[in-house]
Amino acid sequence: MNKKQQKLLNESLAILKALDFPKAQQNERSALTLLALLNLMPPKTWKEAEAPMIGIRAILDFCRSTYGKPYAENTRETFRRQTMHQFVAAGMVMENPDDPKRPINSPKWCYQIEPDALRLLRDHYKSKTWNIELASYLGGQSGLASKYAMEREMHLVPVTITEGTTIQLSPGKHNQLIKDIIEKFAPRFAPGGVVMYVGDTGEKWGYFDEAGLTALGVKMNMHGKMPDVVIHYSAKNWILLIEAVTSHGPVNAKRHEELAQLFADSTAGAVYVTAFPTRADMTRYLTDISWETEVWIAEAPTHLIHFNGERFLGPYE
Repeated sequence: MNKKQQKLLNESLAILKALDFPKAQQNERSALTLLALLNLMPPKTWKEAEAPMIGIRAILDFCRSTYGKPYAENTRETFRRQTMHQFVAAGMVMENPDDPKRPINSPKWCYQIEPDALRLLRDHYKSKTWNIELASYLGGQSGLASKYAMEREMHLVPVTITEGTTIQLSPGKHNQLIKDIIEKFAPRFAPGGVVMYVGDTGEKWGYFDEAGLTALGVKMNMHGKMPDVVIHYSAKNWILLIEAVTSHGPVNAKRHEELAQLFADSTAGAVYVTAFPTRADMTRYLTDISWETEVWIAEAPTHLIHFNGERFLGPYE
């Protein structure tokens, strides 16, 4: 890294400190991320800062090609969780300004510097007005963060687990299907069933009843991939293991075996279900669906498709 590059990097670090970010964000990774958000590199000055929409992959490319910092591919999640999350929470950065409903696992997911933050850095950094404008910006920052938090909240998918218990899942087709499983499938085919686990494309899980699963003898193995939804149908003592399929595959033979091992100690009989939004979605995976499983389609919620076996909707020994 040459002197001009190091100078911009040091200034970016000083800005993060001035903006009162926690120590965990006052580091090279976060400083480079800010420079990438502004498309700022020598010989540009802060007055030439821009506001491109940019994803994590492009930020890593920027660090490597522009500042000679080759971050490993497996650091993408660190950038997202340990830098971008805090930038967004502070209101300095916007998520998907072109499409706030974009699902979090979309390859088009992007970020952009917030207009007031851009004006502060582009028009006032290293000028006589910096201290005054910085104080003004910080004074309104909490309100700005709340505003964008409310906007993000508007696009979340609310899912009612039980009466009085609602969770918020990240937006997207996959989590909308999870909502349909809990609110449309469960009341019809597992009435009175208790939701034990709900995955979320945006987080490790959206809901997790650890005590309930432990009571059924299920030992959580974080190295094993949980199904998208787990429901205990106590009336029959079944545990329904449900995969929501919008972009990834159904319960095929391999996945059937993985789930069987993951829930091998369960005192409730395992029932394997694949859920699709539409029949057209199901046809793409028809040859992969395992025998002795069930298929449910959200667009026809009163019907269930049984793939062979000696019983309909029930566990096998």
